[in-house]
Amino acid sequence: MTPSPAPVDVFVQTGPAEWWQVLAALGPLAVLLAAAIGAAISLRTLQQRAAADTAALAQQREADNRSEWWNRAQWALDSSLAADPRRTELGLGVLAVLADSGLASPEELKIITVAWEDPLDSAPARPTALPPSEAAVSGHRASSRDPGVQSAAARLRLVTDRRLGRSTPEWVRELADGKQHGVR
Repeated sequence: MTPSPAPVDVFVQTGPAEWWQVLAALGPLAVLLAAAIGAAISLRTLQQRAAADTAALAQQREADNRSEWWNRAQWALDSSLAADPRRTELGLGVLAVLADSGLASPEELKIITVAWEDPLDSAPARPTALPPSEAAVSGHRASSRDPGVQSAAARLRLVTDRRLGRSTPEWVRELADGKQHGVR
């Protein structure tokens, strides 16, 4: 057998690394850094989009609720102006509930006040009330003179006055509590 050759030591002398060699060695780190920055930007974008979507859904829900509120308010306003005293009383009661809702804006509360004006104008407890014969001549509806309707109108006025920051006359408070004669 022939003996194997002895290993030969080779010494390679190199100078300092070239710039492109340093840059090539940093390439994987640069890719990792770019991926981290891209992930952070994507995460922030997703968070912003989620917040915007949540806000849009909340706005849509609020708009839908306000739309339904207004549909109910229209029905109640129509009912409060009906000739039938029971329907008028029901409409005024529904308006009181709707007026107490956070969905009612000050402008809408002012619109609702129209419903209680006529019954309270013809209320016998009103200090400046017209006599029943004059009330009929001045255009008051017959249902406006119904004691139950007047009491419901007084309760509605309590709610709208409270929500609008107005003071309510004592006679209206008494009428709302049923302390006036002839009120159920």
